[in-house]
Amino acid sequence: MLVDDAGQPVWIQPVARAATNLRVQRFEGRPVLTWWQGEITHYGVGISGEYTVVDGSYRHVMTVKAHNGLAADLHEFIISGDGVAYFTAYRPFTTDLRAVGGPTKGTALDATIQGVDLATGALVFDWHSADHIEVTESQQAYSAHSKAPYDPVHLNSIDFMADGTLLVSARNTWAVYKVDPATGAILWRLGGKKSDFTLGPGVRFAWQHDARAHPDGTMTLFDDEGDPPEAKQSRGLVLAVDETAKKVGLVRQYLHPRKSLLAGSQGSVQVLANGDVLVGWGAEPYYTEYRADGTTVVDARFEHGQSYRALRFPWVGTPTEAPAVAARRDGGAVTVYASWNGSTDTVSWEVLGGRHRTGLSTVGAAQKTGFETAIPVTGNPAYVAASARDAAGRILATSRVLEV
Repeated sequence: MLVDDAGQPVWIQPVARAATNLRVQRFEGRPVLTWWQGEITHYGVGISGEYTVVDGSYRHVMTVKAHNGLAADLHEFIISGDGVAYFTAYRPFTTDLRAVGGPTKGTALDATIQGVDLATGALVFDWHSADHIEVTESQQAYSAHSKAPYDPVHLNSIDFMADGTLLVSARNTWAVYKVDPATGAILWRLGGKKSDFTLGPGVRFAWQHDARAHPDGTMTLFDDEGDPPEAKQSRGLVLAVDETAKKVGLVRQYLHPRKSLLAGSQGSVQVLANGDVLVGWGAEPYYTEYRADGTTVVDARFEHGQSYRALRFPWVGTPTEAPAVAARRDGGAVTVYASWNGSTDTVSWEVLGGRHRTGLSTVGAAQKTGFETAIPVTGNPAYVAASARDAAGRILATSRVLEV
C-alpha cells in the first residue's frame, strides 16, 4: 500500500497470502516498485515466496525467484546499480548444536544471501551464514520444546557500502557484518559477542533491523530491544562508525514521542533527502517522521495490522486502467464516487452526466479527498462518468459511463 502525507491510500494491491518489504528502487534507469509476497512461517521467515517488480504504471516487469530449490525470503531485496538483486533466503540443515545446549544432530536455519543478475537471471552471488558465523555467536536461546528450527543468525537487511561491500544485519547475533561481495569473507563485525569495534555509550543494540550505510560514514538501524525484552523501549539509531579506529559513537536516538514502544520484530530507520528521519516501529503499528533535531513531523498509527518497514519515496504513478466510478441515488439526489487506484497526479474530479450515454456535460466537481471522493451532482442524471484532473486542470483519464 502507498499512502500520502495524510495517511490516505493512493495505491492498494491485494495479494493472495502475505506481502511485505514494499519499496521504490531503480532498475534499468527507471523507478520501479518491488515487494515480496508469499507465505510466512510461524517462526518468521518466508516460504513459497518471490519478489515482484512493477513499473510506474503498475505493469508487471518481472518476478524474481531464488535459486537452488530455495524460496525468496521476505526480509530483503535490494537492486545494485549494475542490475544485481541481492535478497535473503533460508534453508534448514543438520548441524552440531551442543554448544548452544542442543543435540549433536540438530536442525538449524542457514541464512543465505543470493545475488541474481536481473538481465540474465543468473545466480552471481551465493552466501551462507553457516560457512561464516558460528552458532556460538547467537544470542538466541536454544529450546528443545520449540517446533521451529534453531535460528542462530536471522538476516534481516542488506545494504551497499560506499566501497562496494555489503552491510548485513543479523537479528539473532545482535551484530552487523561487512561482507566482501567477491569472496564472501566477513571483513568486520559491529556489535554482538565478537565485535571488532568498541561501542561508545548508548550504542549497544539488540535484535536490531534495517542497518543502512550512509555516505557521511554514519549508520542507521532500528534497535528493537524486544522479544525477549532487553530494554524498555525500541529506538531508531544514528551511529558514527570509524572503520579505521574501530570505534562507534551515538549521534542520535529517536524514541516514540508519546509511548514507550517495544517492538518484538521488524522496524526501519530511513534518512530522507531533506534530512528528516522516518522510523517504522515494526510490530508496533506506528510510523513517525522527525526533523534531524528530533522534532516530530508526522506520527501515524495503523488501525489494524503492522508494517515490516515504513518508507517514504518520491513516486509518480500513472495507472493504465481507467478510473473507477460508482453512483448512489437517494430520492432525487445522486452522489458519484470516483477513485483511481495508483494515480499520484489526480487532484480533482469532474463528473459528467446526462439523460443518455452520449452527449454528457458537467454536473459536478470536487477536489480529491482520500482514496475515494464523493461528489454530489445536479440534474438527476441517468448516466454518469468521472474525469480525473491534474493540478493544471488537465484531464488525465475518464471512467466508463455508468447507468445510475
